[in-house]
Amino acid sequence: MALLRVDFFSDVLEQGTSMTVLLPQRSRTRIGAPAAGGDTDPPVLYLLHGLTDDATAWLRYSSIERYAEERGLAVVMPQVHRSMYADEAHGAPFWTFLSTELPDVVDSFFRVSRRRADTFVAGLSMGGYGALRWALRQPERFAAAASLSGVLDVAARQYGPPVSATDPLMRRVFGDRDVAGSDDDLLALLGRADPAALPQLWLCCGTSDVLYPDSVRFRDDCATRGIPLTVDFGPGDHEWSYWDVKIREVIGWLPL
Repeated sequence: MALLRVDFFSDVLEQGTSMTVLLPQRSRTRIGAPAAGGDTDPPVLYLLHGLTDDATAWLRYSSIERYAEERGLAVVMPQVHRSMYADEAHGAPFWTFLSTELPDVVDSFFRVSRRRADTFVAGLSMGGYGALRWALRQPERFAAAASLSGVLDVAARQYGPPVSATDPLMRRVFGDRDVAGSDDDLLALLGRADPAALPQLWLCCGTSDVLYPDSVRFRDDCATRGIPLTVDFGPGDHEWSYWDVKIREVIGWLPL
């Protein structure tokens, strides 16, 4: 795999930003690694970070490079700070950056597939919310989407009882607008979705995780609405030892 840190200017954010990118590289002589890569443009996974992480977190705390290399998968890990992958009320338009500008930048910089069948999104915690939000709002873009320990019921957390320090975050990101029923509300997006048009959806969360009730609620709403969902609940907490195992399972589940 080729590992790139890409520093570039975002017209949407009106500032410089960065992303970490993994690209398959064919090699027949490297010991201990598959001969990944080929003559066609590789499939791509947009992999989103959590609230306290950045564009390097997946690479530093998991074996994502090795897992992606096994499948010949390109991985794009953008940086969005503590934005909830939203257009912030008192900040920057990170949703517009993610959903509109970033794919065009990736397509212009790298040879990756532009086919829906080869495009995927996943994330952990805040990134799990961002991944499912992107997939539900732009289902025509993705073949599959996965949430790992996601913050999936943001509307319930907007007015409490939140996790500590979440209140100021919610005010900065969402301002005075109500999340409930809006395009920031995953459960509302489920209610407006056409199940036949959605990508494949995958959900996991550890049963000891403070966010486990969010994933249960999302699962139950999908069941009520007839939306197919692969669910993996079991022992685990909100930590990288859990996510490292689960992201390998996600990559194995992707319809490559």
